[in-house]
Amino acid sequence: MPLSFLTADRAFDAGDDTALPYDDHDHWRRPYRPGPWRVGVSAVLLLLSSFILFATVVTALAAGGSGAVVCAVVTLAVIAVALRMLRMGTWVSRHGVRRVGLLRTSTVAWGQAVGVRTVQQPVRWLGLPRTVQGQALVLVRHRGEQVPLLTTHSADFLSSGDAFDRAADTVEAWGAEYRSAR
Repeated sequence: MPLSFLTADRAFDAGDDTALPYDDHDHWRRPYRPGPWRVGVSAVLLLLSSFILFATVVTALAAGGSGAVVCAVVTLAVIAVALRMLRMGTWVSRHGVRRVGLLRTSTVAWGQAVGVRTVQQPVRWLGLPRTVQGQALVLVRHRGEQVPLLTTHSADFLSSGDAFDRAADTVEAWGAEYRSAR
């Protein structure tokens, strides 16, 4: 079964130099692969959910009732968080740019954006409150508000500056293409 969220860079792997390598620009696409930190944490959560699911079966066989239901609900919640973590990130399409977080998703149409640019600024390290100096790809709105889309110290790009540069260039290319078309 192909996992479409893991094959985002297939055009770059094939050596295609086009900025917008996808045929259908109406579908939301993440122009980079999930990073090793994000995949690793999701894998650990899925492993944890298998142990909780085993506890659910043991509880259902031994005591039955409400304990097994609670364990099953916790298992489903952990699986949902792990899968949502894999979906987190920046997604682009002809319609705009979408920032998917753990609990919230926000979409900005290309017509509401003034520009997309890379800036040097303090960024959050792995999404924690601690900040370090790094680069961020920001979307500038008409009101002057800057929305960070990607950072060099996120779970996707912490150990790979080249992947950040490639993803930032791709999102900037999508922005330039569709802001000018509006």
